[in-house]
Amino acid sequence: MTDINKILEIKPNNIKPSQGKVLISEPFTNDYYFKRSVVLLAEHNEEGSFGMVFNKPLYINLNELIKDFPKIDAPLYIGGPVKTDSLFYIHKFPEIENSIKINEELYWGGDIDNIKEYIATNLFNRDNIRFFIGYAGWSPKQLNEELKENSWVVTHAKTDILLNESPASIWNKIVIDLGADYAHWVNFPTNPSMN
Repeated sequence: MTDINKILEIKPNNIKPSQGKVLISEPFTNDYYFKRSVVLLAEHNEEGSFGMVFNKPLYINLNELIKDFPKIDAPLYIGGPVKTDSLFYIHKFPEIENSIKINEELYWGGDIDNIKEYIATNLFNRDNIRFFIGYAGWSPKQLNEELKENSWVVTHAKTDILLNESPASIWNKIVIDLGADYAHWVNFPTNPSMN
């Protein structure tokens, strides 16, 4: 294998997907939703996988799209290509009724009236809740097939990177944290044919 092919080779890291883990797209994915994306897996089981893309902002505020929502300074994100007519949210509040625990710090969903109450009392802000239009979903075994094709690398990511890092730098930051086998990905052009 030539040196350039070795550099371009996508190496699996053998971490298995599970709830709370993060999927990092390989650097040459050209899909609109998943190009250089970071997906937090909110669920992963024998029925399939469900997650949100954390680094694709829509550059509009939630209140611009949903008029009957309490005022909150919270941008919307593209969660993925499934159910793009629906609102989803990931937050840090276990006491929200019917929310589902993702990991020790994050929860998804929950009673929308609870969410509105928390917003109205200023308990939510852009550091502890993220709103998404649509989600990323995989049928049973579909994600495993994509992992075999090296479309994704599975890793852990700190909550503060997901919620507090600039969306434009989340992918780079997590890729660098993956170590030397992956750090060079950040230097690849986003569109190799333009180079």
